[in-house]
Amino acid sequence: MYSGLLIILLPLFLGYLIPIKNKNVLHRVHQSLNSMVYVILFLMGITLALLENLSAHLVSILIYALTFFACIFGLNALSLILLDKLDPWKVPQHKQEKPPSRIKMVFESLQLCGVLLIGFLVGLTGFKFLHYADKGSQVALMLLLLLVGVQLRNSGMHIRQILINRRGTTIALVMGVSALIGGAAAAFFLGLPIKIGLAIASGFGWYSLTGILITDAYGPVMGSAAFFNDLLRELTAIMLIPLIINRYRSTALGICGSTSMDFTLPVLQRSGGVSIVPAAIVHGFVLSLITPILMAFFT
Repeated sequence: MYSGLLIILLPLFLGYLIPIKNKNVLHRVHQSLNSMVYVILFLMGITLALLENLSAHLVSILIYALTFFACIFGLNALSLILLDKLDPWKVPQHKQEKPPSRIKMVFESLQLCGVLLIGFLVGLTGFKFLHYADKGSQVALMLLLLLVGVQLRNSGMHIRQILINRRGTTIALVMGVSALIGGAAAAFFLGLPIKIGLAIASGFGWYSLTGILITDAYGPVMGSAAFFNDLLRELTAIMLIPLIINRYRSTALGICGSTSMDFTLPVLQRSGGVSIVPAAIVHGFVLSLITPILMAFFT
């Protein structure tokens, strides 16, 4: 347990201690972070391919991923709609700008599946050295968390800013609690330990981190299910945001999970106006901050 906590929290903490003011260096950190996501997914694919009785495991991954997505996303949506009803987000009516190409954004998300598939195909070759992929993924994870810590430290967000933006923190709280309840419910329906359900739910849409941590803790089947569960959230959010944001503004933000501060932020901004940006950044920052901590305990 303690070694697992160290693997997750120590590099995150060390990264958070590194202040960087040079914008070019920060840009390099962001690029390196994106590259590490692809490396980790490639290694996940290899690990998955090395499983025995592979065909049965692929069916299990599909069932697990769809069940977790239905329970977690469904409870998220219901809870956030209730928040919209009880505490409406009153802003001036915003005429939506032309949103970014949803087809293009979906294609960018599906590229992640392509990297996983390439790793899977490489793993099917069965070369002996591929068995070190598991160890390689742990090293890649620690480097990823170090870079995440650096990015969080230098994101410009401070505790005072988070506490002042009541809307962003409220939506993050509702989203987080309902996701954990949904994860526990999915685990119950699937006959899995509740702790696994809570671990998968605490990814909050952060598919790269969730996938590798769950793989390390519970194996590549659960890790792959966690990855596809979070990827489905991102794809669904891209499709739903422009349709619901005028009527259910908090819901449109909440269903994005931790991606509201990066990948889905352009969709939120163009659909809901610039006024949604501070809450979106706070919402994504809070979820990104607590994800590694929760997953450290649940795994």
